[in-house]
Amino acid sequence: MSQIFSIAFYNLENLFDYENNKYTLDKDYTPEGIYKWDRIKYFQKINNLGLVISKIGEMRSALPPVFLGVCEIENETCLQDLINTENLKPFDYQFVFHKSADQRGINVGFLYQKSHFSLKESISFPVDLSQDHGTDTTRNVLLIKGELFGEKVSIIVNHWPSRTSGTIKTDAKRLEAAKLVHRIVSELYVEDQHSNIIIMGDFNDDPLSKNIKKYLSDGFFNPMIRFQKEKKGSVRHKGKWIMFDQIIMNNKLLNSNWFEYVETHIFVAPFLSQKSGRHKGSPKRTFLGKFFQGGYSDHYPVFTYFKTPKTKID
Repeated sequence: MSQIFSIAFYNLENLFDYENNKYTLDKDYTPEGIYKWDRIKYFQKINNLGLVISKIGEMRSALPPVFLGVCEIENETCLQDLINTENLKPFDYQFVFHKSADQRGINVGFLYQKSHFSLKESISFPVDLSQDHGTDTTRNVLLIKGELFGEKVSIIVNHWPSRTSGTIKTDAKRLEAAKLVHRIVSELYVEDQHSNIIIMGDFNDDPLSKNIKKYLSDGFFNPMIRFQKEKKGSVRHKGKWIMFDQIIMNNKLLNSNWFEYVETHIFVAPFLSQKSGRHKGSPKRTFLGKFFQGGYSDHYPVFTYFKTPKTKID
């Protein structure tokens, strides 16, 4: 008998601890910084995020995501505190974290329920921006290899360079990230031509952007294209919804005989949204300017439902 489960991706929006790290630009997120970031605010955010993750997929699944990619995390302490929250502790989550050279000290990570996902290997790949961008650095791409309900699967977790300096000016940086992911995929196929691959992340590019269409489309299914065409998104900027957060699956995985793809969603629970003001209807974030809102993230999570392995005939 089949059972529904989910996987997810969530941008945790500046999940910094409250200690000053001299090796990263995290001073704003300290008690002396502009946000007056302290233990109380930190743990309120940690508990808020634990609640959100515990609710993802609950409409059709008895469990929160069996695994999820996350981004904008400062360090291992943040992830350890997150999986220890009251809402997540019962599910015995473990995590993978590799520090990158990102100057702000924000990184990607991976959470998984070890009773359903068995971790075999994790590799962190730096995105090389040196050729055209001098000493600029960005988040690494994280490759996870493991077994989901006993079947091999590879997950590539991303947080591509932002558009803060302008879309056109920063596009070449995301191009380098796209090329790297394409290379990782190619190497996975060399190892095993039947590889089951999931690519997820905050790409700072939409599903129809040239970088994703050129390097992450051949042999892959991107369910987020539909949301973009419907003008829906996971993040809102200047009143416009943008579909930066995506979960992309290769056709080999979708056509496998060991489980079944069901559907993909943006998790837009009422408690996650701003209730009033000019940002009404947007994700309720931690800060508006310098003012603490006690929210969650400026992104909504995205998640995909699958059915557990089909009954095998002896």
